[in-house]
Amino acid sequence: MLIKNASARSRAAVFGSLAIGAFAFASPAKAAPQTQLFPFILPLPTQPYQYEPQQPASQSVAPSEDEGTSFELPPRFRRQIVNYTSHEAAGTIIIDTPNTYLYYVLGNGRAIRYGIGVGRDGFTWSGTQSVTKKAEWPDWTPPPEMIHRQPYLPRHMAGGPGNPLGARAMYLGGTVYRIHGTNAPETIGTHVSSGCIRLTNADVTDLYSRVNVGTKVIVLPMEQRRADLGSATR
Repeated sequence: MLIKNASARSRAAVFGSLAIGAFAFASPAKAAPQTQLFPFILPLPTQPYQYEPQQPASQSVAPSEDEGTSFELPPRFRRQIVNYTSHEAAGTIIIDTPNTYLYYVLGNGRAIRYGIGVGRDGFTWSGTQSVTKKAEWPDWTPPPEMIHRQPYLPRHMAGGPGNPLGARAMYLGGTVYRIHGTNAPETIGTHVSSGCIRLTNADVTDLYSRVNVGTKVIVLPMEQRRADLGSATR
C-alpha cells in the first residue's frame, strides 16, 4: 500500500512538471510577436493598398517646317495635276507670271500646277534660264541693289525657318533670281517680291525633289496671259 501511494505521487509529480513546462513554453509564445518567432513572415499591412495612377511623362515635339503658319491656301493655289498643253519637254518649268502659277510639265498634256508669289510692279521679268544650283535651307545674302533700296535689311541671314528663302532654293542662271520657299505663305498669289518666284515650303520641297541642275525655266511676261489656265485632273 505504501509502495502504491509513492508510485502515484511520483507520477503526479512528473505530470505536474510537464504541465508547468508546457505552460511556461506556451505563455511566452503567445505573448511574443509573430515576427520574433518567424522573422521571414512579413506582417500584413494595417491600411488597405490604394492604387494611384501615374501621370504620363510629357513629350516635346519637334517643330515642323511650316510651324506657326496656319494660313490655308485658296483651292486654286493648291498643288494639283492639271491638263496643260505645252510643246516643252517633260521636266520643264513654266512660270505664268500674270496668273501666279508655276507649271512643272509632265508631258502628255499634263502638268503639276503650284501657286506662287511673283515680282511686284517694276520688278517682274521674263525670259529663259536654267537651274544652276540647288540648296536646302539656304542662307540669304541680299544683293547690293536690294540693300540700297532697303538699307534696314540684314547683310546676311543663316538658313532656317525664319529665313525669307524658306526651305529650298533653286538658283536661276547667273541672275539674282531664285525659285524658293517662304515663311509668309499668305503672299502666294500676290505680286510682292523683288523678282524671285516663291512657293510655300511644302510646295518648294516637292518641286525641289523633281528638279535637277540644268532644268529649263521659262518665265512668261506680264503681258502674256494664257486663256487656258489648266483644269484640274485630281
